[in-house]
Amino acid sequence: MSDPIGELVFSGNLLVALPIALLAGLISFASPCILPLVPGYLGYVGGFAGGAGGTPDAKAERRRLFLGVLLFVLGFTLVFVTFGVVFGVAGLVLNQWLDLIIRVAGVIIIVMGLVFIGGLGRLQRTFKPRWRVATGLGGAPLLGIVFGLGWTPCVGPTLIAVSALSLDSGSPWRAAVLALAYCIGRGVPFLLVALGFGWAASTIAWVRRNIRVVNLIGGLILVALGILMVSGLWRAWMSALGAVIVSFVPAL
Repeated sequence: MSDPIGELVFSGNLLVALPIALLAGLISFASPCILPLVPGYLGYVGGFAGGAGGTPDAKAERRRLFLGVLLFVLGFTLVFVTFGVVFGVAGLVLNQWLDLIIRVAGVIIIVMGLVFIGGLGRLQRTFKPRWRVATGLGGAPLLGIVFGLGWTPCVGPTLIAVSALSLDSGSPWRAAVLALAYCIGRGVPFLLVALGFGWAASTIAWVRRNIRVVNLIGGLILVALGILMVSGLWRAWMSALGAVIVSFVPAL
């Protein structure tokens, strides 16, 4: 009897694509379009200028800030998971043309990798819906949705890469899992900062000092992924890995 959960988690496509989606989320958080704005986002969703120290008021503000950030993360997770499911359905419907579509998507990802590095000036513009969002807990989920619907030159490329992986998954459920992994990579750092972990703040400070290196590495990863898709190696490797997993028989 087949195990649908096991098939979902241990499919060849998902085993490789999941860490890529998670890494894409981390890279997008560490990009110059998000990282310098983290204090502003935290203040906006918390609805206050955060205090310091161990006083009861400071602890209450910290809890409120964490809840606001959690709602913010859930807001953009809703957007990205919806995108993922749509692309997963498209991959299922367009399965007979998927090889060509993935190759074209590879070209787009290569271009997006160059955008992430800082090239192609016309695509360096930022787009965000002009919705006014209230500060504090009430506006936090909506701010997350606006955040998810926007386009920035160092966030859009990673989302496009994950969308291409979702398309190739050929399954709405697998696509949703990939999108969720992307959101975890992007959202967990927000939550760690909101919790006030000193090592999280130190790590972010280090990334800020080396932001150009992060951009270069992230862009090169996208370009490499695009080349694999254009060449057909990506789908060939996924098929081979899937065959190995299916043929594997546990010793016990």
